[in-house]
Amino acid sequence: MKTIVIYTSQTGFTKRYAQWIAEASGADCLKLSAAKRKNLNAYEAIVFGGWACAGGISRIGWFKHNIAKWADKKLISFCVGASPMDSPEIGLFLRQNFTDSEWERISVFYCPGGLNYEKMPAPSRLTMKIFVQTLKAKKDKTEMDQEMIKMLSDSYDISDRKYIEPILDIISG
Repeated sequence: MKTIVIYTSQTGFTKRYAQWIAEASGADCLKLSAAKRKNLNAYEAIVFGGWACAGGISRIGWFKHNIAKWADKKLISFCVGASPMDSPEIGLFLRQNFTDSEWERISVFYCPGGLNYEKMPAPSRLTMKIFVQTLKAKKDKTEMDQEMIKMLSDSYDISDRKYIEPILDIISG
């Protein structure tokens, strides 16, 4: 199946997953900026990857805007975020990015990535640091607050190729 993986990445985690998926499936792989200029008619499957950003998936609007014209294609979307795979909020987070009809049409996945403060643009880095400071200043912190502070205080990488297996199953199946 002729497949293309299109991604947008801020600190490299989504790019890594996109490249892993393309490599494992034999797909073409393009940054979103290049894909916007490309005719995608020849592809039977389109995979879009974005990163988690304030409750949304970055640049998902472009992908969703094109769903109607891709009626004959297999559509897959994945999101890469800083939360571990077993975080209970992931399902709700993914679901809120799609309408009911889009959810029925698109196979949607989450892949844990991490945080890379060194590659993060200054405004994003500042926002994250303010968030961590706000959590630290909170009185009566919950156990979840303590975990968030610990997790978000430094860069870390929890990405793993094993998380692309369900995506590859959809592409090949």
